[in-house]
Amino acid sequence: MKKAFQKSRIPEQNAFVVKELIAPNFDKNWHFHPEYQLFMVLKGKGTRFVGDDMRRFREQDLVFTGPNLPHLWRNDQEYFDKDSRLMTHGIVVYFPENFIGQDLLEKEEFEELQGLLGKASLGLEIHGATNLQIRPLLGRLLEQKGLEKVIGLLNILLLMARSTEVNPIVQTGYINANKESEKDRMSKVYAFVMDHFQRPIKLDEVANLINMSSSSFSRYFRSRMNKSFSDFLSEVRISHACKLLHKENLNISEVSYESGFNTLSNFNRQFKEKMNMTPLAYKKDFIHRFD
Repeated sequence: MKKAFQKSRIPEQNAFVVKELIAPNFDKNWHFHPEYQLFMVLKGKGTRFVGDDMRRFREQDLVFTGPNLPHLWRNDQEYFDKDSRLMTHGIVVYFPENFIGQDLLEKEEFEELQGLLGKASLGLEIHGATNLQIRPLLGRLLEQKGLEKVIGLLNILLLMARSTEVNPIVQTGYINANKESEKDRMSKVYAFVMDHFQRPIKLDEVANLINMSSSSFSRYFRSRMNKSFSDFLSEVRISHACKLLHKENLNISEVSYESGFNTLSNFNRQFKEKMNMTPLAYKKDFIHRFD
């Protein structure tokens, strides 16, 4: 596992950076950095981790994160298969906290922008018509130069600041308790779980991976993620189950087994606790919506 690194690396002569990402998969390293980040998925599917939140992502996923908010867009396993021909495509924008200068940001004219930047500490998901509006603007941002490029980014931020289709991702009060030196440690945990969740995983197995005792790891993980490791593992498995339930050729028992649950009854119980409906009801609801 390579160490997490700061991706933005905004050159001193630039106010911000916009990049087009085209690769077999998105970077699978859990990380955080001091810049604001706006990321749109144009192609690719998987599981998205932001702070203590985890959920599925797919094309058109658009997220705005504030400084030092941990995140990871982990593609599904088939993207990492040896013979995979799948590709991902995304556009990412990084800009620093002093993007327009603190003195200017405190002026009355920038009140809306200041409000948006404050909310970004929880991570923001942009959907609906606002998402549709921003998509082509991000594409143009890749081609724009100079002041036109700066105005292009400000237009995107203004759309988000005035939109009612922007929702916080993590719980109010979430604080990133991770240290810069711990990036590699947590990245190992995420990678291990995503690679092995379909089989039984023992707590001491993961603790040994980062040279901790089981009890120390339990306290460490909860302090960083605001949830127990067993709850996190269950969420990963249920997320995978939701993906499998979209396939008509798999029954509930097969989904349970493929998602790493040891018994069907345990799967049904945990799925209902998390999704507020049974796996069968979830499957029927999905099929009905796309009939």
